[in-house]
Amino acid sequence: MKALVIIEKDETGFAACTENLTTVLHGSGSSVQEAKEELIAGYQDLLDYYVAIGEPVPDELKDLSFEYKYDISAMFNVFDFLNASKFAAWVGISPSLMRHYKSGDTYISQKQAKKIESGLHKIGREFLSFTL
Repeated sequence: MKALVIIEKDETGFAACTENLTTVLHGSGSSVQEAKEELIAGYQDLLDYYVAIGEPVPDELKDLSFEYKYDISAMFNVFDFLNASKFAAWVGISPSLMRHYKSGDTYISQKQAKKIESGLHKIGREFLSFTL
């Protein structure tokens, strides 16, 4: 089964939480990587717990893989080599506004989020077309 993990900036850093499971898996950390690692460690601990008590692992937790959905702050944390201001100008968003999105102190509309997502996908397609 595939678990959808939402990764967002929170008060202490970043949080990762499953969205589509009845069993909630959660992780947090000062970086996205730390939050992911804590979530996966918690998942492994849960599997070990079921084995230790002799109970079957629930079907939704068997052979689980993770798909990640990032908020803008988390995306820039993972891809910290991206310059937020230059990327903003490239996709047609105010660089100042993008910096606010990056810091997590401004609400981002679905329309703006889609514009950013489209820009990221365009970068990906362009990278795939490169030959060195």
